[in-house]
Amino acid sequence: MTLPVAIEHVHPAVDGGRFAGKGTAGLPLEISADIFSTGHDELLAWTTLEARAPSKGAARGSRKGSTTRSGEVLTSPMSHSGNDRWVGHATPGSVGAWQLSVFGMVDRFGTWLRDLRIRHEAGQELELELEEGRLMVEARMRRRGLGLKDQAELETLAASLSPARDVKARYRAATAARAGVLMQRTLDRSTAGTAGPFPIWVDRERAGFSAWYEMFPRSEGAAGGRSGTFKTAARRLPAIAGMGFDIVYLPPVHPIGSSHRKGANNTLDAGPDDVGSPWAIGSRDGGHTAVHPDLGGIDDFDAFVAAAGKAGLEVALDFAVQCSPDHPWVTEHPEWFRHRPDGSIRYAENPPKRYQDIYPIDFETEDREGLWQGLRDVVDFWIGHGVRVFRVDNPHTKSFDFWEWLIEGVHQSSPDVIFLSEAFTRPRVMERLAKVGFTQSYTYFTWRNTKWELSEYLTELSRGESVDYMRPNFWVNTPDILHEYLQRGGPPAFAVRLVLAALTCASWGMYSGYELYENTPVREGSEEYLHSEKYELRPRDWKTKATLAPMITRVNKIRREHREAIALMRTLRLQHVDKDEIICVSRQNQQRDDTLIVIVNLDPVGVAEASVWLDFAGLGLTASKFEAVDLLSGKTYKWTAGGNYVRLDPAVTPAHVLTVKGAD
Repeated sequence: MTLPVAIEHVHPAVDGGRFAGKGTAGLPLEISADIFSTGHDELLAWTTLEARAPSKGAARGSRKGSTTRSGEVLTSPMSHSGNDRWVGHATPGSVGAWQLSVFGMVDRFGTWLRDLRIRHEAGQELELELEEGRLMVEARMRRRGLGLKDQAELETLAASLSPARDVKARYRAATAARAGVLMQRTLDRSTAGTAGPFPIWVDRERAGFSAWYEMFPRSEGAAGGRSGTFKTAARRLPAIAGMGFDIVYLPPVHPIGSSHRKGANNTLDAGPDDVGSPWAIGSRDGGHTAVHPDLGGIDDFDAFVAAAGKAGLEVALDFAVQCSPDHPWVTEHPEWFRHRPDGSIRYAENPPKRYQDIYPIDFETEDREGLWQGLRDVVDFWIGHGVRVFRVDNPHTKSFDFWEWLIEGVHQSSPDVIFLSEAFTRPRVMERLAKVGFTQSYTYFTWRNTKWELSEYLTELSRGESVDYMRPNFWVNTPDILHEYLQRGGPPAFAVRLVLAALTCASWGMYSGYELYENTPVREGSEEYLHSEKYELRPRDWKTKATLAPMITRVNKIRREHREAIALMRTLRLQHVDKDEIICVSRQNQQRDDTLIVIVNLDPVGVAEASVWLDFAGLGLTASKFEAVDLLSGKTYKWTAGGNYVRLDPAVTPAHVLTVKGAD
């Protein structure tokens, strides 16, 4: 009988397996657990990651080769990292549902081998100890199911431990590396302690590593008060792709209601030429499965998607579960809306803000089945038109159960679909949305600007438990959020936030106009843009020389060249800097042979000087110095294990992005 082994606190198991942990195809998944037993015996621990059989019809609508292969098993050893914590890694290669198990057991031969070495170093008698080892090997030879090769190698090992040989030769044979490998390989692992299986959902690469660009197609090509179209907007796609973006996100492209339409700068008295907010979805021209006639027809949308694909981009579409008063559902399904005592439908509010042009959906409706299926039909419609990415508007104001049902159902037929949660709300709510299935999540990054705020938040996102299931997406701005830092910091502030967002997070995004340094608020103290594109057409001069586009292109290129180092949030570490104006973050791949040192001056108007100390041991740097090549400027610096002087002038460059070269 073997001693029992306890396995606790398994990650990325989420809430004991109630929800699926998240992985990304092609990226290492870190698996950890507390594994221990009584006494002081050596332990062995390993993990298995097994692809589950896809549900019936799972391949329908998904991309070729994207679904998991049922029965595929990845087995990985775990190593002891201290304090009974064990860590291993597995890299799933396909998209879909997997299950994780962790195993642990006492290693009798390993314990004997450890003690043998200790006794040898102490000069103790080894005869009986070596005989005990030989008997363990002979007992292993009697194990059923051994292959002929293993059987032969065990016989050879047993013979090398025979009392007929001298002690020194027997000791060398016992402590040879191949002896330990052989005994571990032939171990009967059926008696191991087990934790799991726990569900894991593996997404495709752009779920775990992506750069987003938000644009309003109606502004591209707009002239003389006339809306742009999908055809004119498609002309912008090569430039977006050229800056290194992966996903172009479109706000709602559906017909816009006229009742209570908002005018310029969110006024309530819209004129006849005001275009309205795209989030006031629905008119006599249709609802969530129609396109605004000013943009073109559904064939024009399909052509836009095809043009994006040709440029190397995917189209993300906004999924806003709300309606204008003119939406067909208001008359076809009045039971889907919440009515006031006078019979009128309650419009959307976030006191003191009011959205008179929007009716929220009532998820407490008695027609739950009809509502849920109607919303699922909307998603399926756009999947049928080539959309594989959805940015979901305000999901925190809808039912958790609905999102879990919807995302799971969509993934059964289209496992490569990505859902981004736009939920700027309480942390627990954001985390729950991630648990129920949202692929990525907006974050509080926009409001984290000081060194203390950024350090705390980056540590939370990279070291906290949410790393098992919540993938952050850092947006530098949105049509709703123009932070004071950008309003007052000038072009250097835009460069600072670009570097921070793109190089400290696996996914990042920006709203059109950021590259032109747009920074004028509608009023003092507001985060709303003046002449917000939410309510107006806003054509831009993309040929201006005052643009951040070259730096955006360079930073996105750095991301792609160091993909794994940027994609793995778990490897992010804060490094010590002796000034509050400068922050230093390291990024690494799993093998620690690709290291980036990102140093940023957070003061957009002042030169900052400081000394930076790197945790050489933590970074796996065994040398005392190395060459640091700045990927932004091309300059090379000599860095050491001591303090390293940096000087960053935001008027020239606010950051160093150093890659480690020539360590010695």
